[in-house]
Amino acid sequence: MIVADTSAWIDYVNGIIAPHTDLLDFELMNNRIITGDIIITEFLQGFKNDGEYVKAKEIMESLVYFDFVGHQNAYKAVENYRMLRRRGITIRKTIDVFIATFCIENDFPLIHNDRDFDPIEEIMGLQVRRLDLQLSIP
Repeated sequence: MIVADTSAWIDYVNGIIAPHTDLLDFELMNNRIITGDIIITEFLQGFKNDGEYVKAKEIMESLVYFDFVGHQNAYKAVENYRMLRRRGITIRKTIDVFIATFCIENDFPLIHNDRDFDPIEEIMGLQVRRLDLQLSIP
């Protein structure tokens, strides 16, 4: 199973052709994608058109669901944020800290297109799935 961040979903539904959207397309066909409370909220709130909203909601409802926030993850996310701040790194969006913490704690890889995850990957060992451009498979 793998988590797809909102940044990947937005590019995917907007028809952006890029390694992370190709990978998301591959994973949708071959594996189970995980979503959760904050990804659903962040993703669906961006739809202005009711028809597109309904289609996007159906996609989210077809995925494996987890609560990303929760009591324990909230405290762990705070610890992770504070540790990064001590190293001089400020993550711009709290939601990204929640998503990364959930992935790290549950050993799930992440597909994303958001630079906030780069230092979390480098420093904290967040598993990030990337498309192998040489072989065109993950």
